[in-house]
Amino acid sequence: MTHSFHPTILREYDIRGIVDDNLTAQDAYAIGRSFATLIGRAGGSSIAVGYDGRLSSPMLEEALVSGIMDAGVNALRIGMGPTPMLYYAASTQPVDGGIEITGSHNPANYNGFKMVFQGRPFFGADIIQLGQMAAAGDWDSGQGSAQHLDIVDAYVDRLVQDFSGFGVDGRPFRMAWDAGNGAAGPVIEKLTQRLPGEHHLLFTDVDGHFPNHHPDPTDEANLADLRKLVAERSLDFGVAFDGDGDRIGAIDGQGRVIWGDQLLQIYAAAVLQGHGGATVIADVKASQALFDRVKELGGQPLMWKTGHSLIKAKMKETGSPLAGEMSGHIFFADRYYGYDDAPYAAVRLMEAATLLGTSVTDMRSQMAEWVNTPEMRFQVDESRKFAVIDEVLARLGDSGATVDRTDGARVLNEDGWWLLRASNTQDVLVARAESHDQAGLDRLLAAIDAQLALSGVVRGPQAAH
Repeated sequence: MTHSFHPTILREYDIRGIVDDNLTAQDAYAIGRSFATLIGRAGGSSIAVGYDGRLSSPMLEEALVSGIMDAGVNALRIGMGPTPMLYYAASTQPVDGGIEITGSHNPANYNGFKMVFQGRPFFGADIIQLGQMAAAGDWDSGQGSAQHLDIVDAYVDRLVQDFSGFGVDGRPFRMAWDAGNGAAGPVIEKLTQRLPGEHHLLFTDVDGHFPNHHPDPTDEANLADLRKLVAERSLDFGVAFDGDGDRIGAIDGQGRVIWGDQLLQIYAAAVLQGHGGATVIADVKASQALFDRVKELGGQPLMWKTGHSLIKAKMKETGSPLAGEMSGHIFFADRYYGYDDAPYAAVRLMEAATLLGTSVTDMRSQMAEWVNTPEMRFQVDESRKFAVIDEVLARLGDSGATVDRTDGARVLNEDGWWLLRASNTQDVLVARAESHDQAGLDRLLAAIDAQLALSGVVRGPQAAH
């Protein structure tokens, strides 16, 4: 039997497509069989498989598992749940890899795959090889088996293991949790039953239509219901999750957003008490306030490339106990080799406030205030996005500007900094700027516009995530 395959779903850092357009059951089969072939050739024999709450996920899971078994590899099917539950299974069960079927924070008609290969992230050249194998039908054959395992309770047990987040000044936390109808909902229900304090839950029923709001906590509009609940009940703070539960969003008791780099400031203050001098990693979009704060706390700040797989790899290389991204991916080294787990990040926020003896709201108030833009994303032809960055870097080099080239161009001057980089996963350029005041921010934005204009690009309408 031949199986068609759409290579357009393959991206350097993920596999994602529009269901029934460029992502079909045949694609899922081909991905499963190719991945399982790689596992088998590396000496492995079993793969954990999970899926999120999207309407298309069960169909894709069936096809994926068929491909795995036809390669002679066994499938451990853990069912519907958040991506970190799949990471937990891949780290604790006798398997050699894992695949989560998930569209993450993308629109409801999207879906995709996140993978773990023998304990490491699977991305970049790995995905390219997977596509080449699928296109060529370079597959092993066999008769693998499938086994079902309910792992939700064991995963929740791990989330609360050695829990120490009992509150501040002897008062347990009063919190709000917004699962956004995503795959983390049932886990959040079980988790909050195990935690001390008072917990108010929003949208924990899994619904792939996302009827209340889209599950992307980096979009402030999606935090409106959480803000309302925190205000009405005078709660201490609130947390929110994306569609597959690997990214966290948060607000304090005053309804202020605590962005990913601000959460890292809180976590760093707690983690560095036990890891003095340790490296704390953040992506190039993070505020200078975070890097300055890590230094103040006695840590070693490290700016790195955006992309959760890249951050995970850098954590292992440096032995960092903590890392994170503006997108809300937070990584703790004590959690399945540094994988991102948003329910665990929520637990760690409770523990950090308890350890530091300061409310989340007070910690948010004490942070250095910079004037900055949100992440700005705008369309550019796929064939031009990296070329534009190269052109900008060349001009900046000729001008003698202070440039960090870790991931695109991050330019530092007396006004603050601005960033321009090519997205890893979309045909967009990403920009951000930060200054001490609005006038400085305006000058930074003008510098971005000037560089783009020299490459024939206008910073026009922003692209959708």
